[in-house]
This record gives sequence, C-alpha cells and structure tokens, in this order.
Amino acid sequence: MGSKVRLHITGPLGAGQCVELSKDQGHYLSGVMRLAPGDTLTVFDGASGAFRATIASASKRGGTLEIGKQTAPQRNPPDIWLCFAPIKKARTDFIVEKATELGAARICPVTTQYTNSERIRQDRLQAHALEAAEQCGGTFVPPVDDILPLRKMLADWPADRALIFCDETLSEDPDWAQGGHTSPFPPAPAAILIGPEGGFSPEERGVLRAHPNAHPVSLGPRILRADTAAAAALTLWQQAQGDWS
Repeated sequence: MGSKVRLHITGPLGAGQCVELSKDQGHYLSGVMRLAPGDTLTVFDGASGAFRATIASASKRGGTLEIGKQTAPQRNPPDIWLCFAPIKKARTDFIVEKATELGAARICPVTTQYTNSERIRQDRLQAHALEAAEQCGGTFVPPVDDILPLRKMLADWPADRALIFCDETLSEDPDWAQGGHTSPFPPAPAAILIGPEGGFSPEERGVLRAHPNAHPVSLGPRILRADTAAAAALTLWQQAQGDWS
C-alpha cells in the first residue's frame, strides 16, 4: 500500500529523519489501515510541505517512520478566516471540517446573543481540522481558536482585515439592495462571520453594520442553516478572491 494514506506529524520534517509514532498513530497505521513495515505513506507537519515516509515499525503501541524525499511544497491557503457561532455538536464538527477543506486559514468560534452553545472543546475541534487536512490532501492545518464573545472579538479586530458578515435580512431590505454594494467579497486579509441558528440580534446587527471594517452580504433569498451558510460563504469568497482560479 502506498501514499494514499496521509498522516500529520509534529514537525519540522525533513528528509532522512526517523520519526517516532504515538500510540494512536501506530494503531491507526497498523490496526486501522493495515499497513506493515516497508509500506509507504505521505506525512506533513502543516509548515514544511509533504514527504514520502516508509514504515520502519508500527503496532498498537507506537512505531517509527523513516522520512524520505519531499513530494509537495508547503501550500498555505489565502488569508481568509471563518468566524461562526457554534451550533449542535455534529453540525459544529461539520463546519470545522468543511472550513478546513475549503481553505480557511483560521477558524474562530464566537458567542452571540442567540448562540445555542457557549462552550466548545477546542482540542476536539482542532483534531477535526487536522483529520480534515489529512483527508483532503492539504499541507496546512488551520488553527481553531478558543471561543470568544462577539463583542470581545470586534473590540480587538485587526484594522487591516475586512469583516464579511452574512446578514440574512439583507435580501428583504430594499434600501440596502439599492445602495450600490456590488463588491461584497473583499480580498484577503478578510474574515467571514456566520451567525447562530436564530441569526444576529437587532443590537448585534447594528453594531456589525457600524463597524468600520464591515461588509454585510446576503447569501440569497432563502434562509440557510448555519453550517450550510458557512460552506456557501467560503465557496463564494474562494471563487471571487481565493486560490481556486
């Protein structure tokens, strides 16, 4: 078996290294993927590109890899963040996984007035991002921040980063539709903000529209679920300003 198997390794990686596997990694390679000594796989550390590795030993207790030549350079995504209000556990996992696959550079959970869940397991969501990077062929793993209140995030917002907030009420606002806002997806550095299932409160919407970096956008005439909106907005941004062309 070969390099269709991909594994994230704590770096930095380089050709000629011998890398120790953790217990979980050894079990994954030997027990789940059924690889044996001599089999090869692709490894990456999120910063050094991808490398061919050969299994020297692997078992449920751990193992070792011999790192060979680099097979792909490091490729980082565009500087686009995804900020979102956590929802139900499985759907929050979905948002993190799809954000990684769609090329988010950073994932930032936030609490709002209507947020269903004010706590997250940051380590678990980071693990989901890592697994998604392994599966999608990327060499970059976006950091998943710990959760912050929306007002705290806005108070510390970088002056050079556009804030694209997805406002489900815009499609019903004729004044906004006539306002000449024809470029809703500014280039990087930028961030997309997705609200909770209940949307932003009127107070939050007012604060967001008044923010000097804000670019309110509509995602169409239908109200999307939060996880759908996150994937749709990232897709639209990547098509307009990202690395898909």
